[in-house]
Amino acid sequence: MNNVLKESEMVTFEVNDMTCGHCVSTITKAIRGADKDAKVTVDLAQHLVMVEPTAADAQDLSDAITEAGYAPVLVEAATMAAKPAKAGGCCGCCG
Repeated sequence: MNNVLKESEMVTFEVNDMTCGHCVSTITKAIRGADKDAKVTVDLAQHLVMVEPTAADAQDLSDAITEAGYAPVLVEAATMAAKPAKAGGCCGCCG
């Protein structure tokens, strides 16, 4: 593991192929496999996985998500602030 982040630093990935609760569970387990004490928060509607790592760096986390079968894209903090919220339910059909 290289360049371990400070515990307070958040790493965010956009995972567009994460589409359901099973995906969330699989990705969360993969992240915890790389960093058992990481705090994982998922926004399924926006396809975002936010991690506060304790022992892994962004590359380790990305590799874990990829090995679980998903395609994570690291999101920069500036990009997060500019990203508009999606309306409606998880598939956009409501509201």
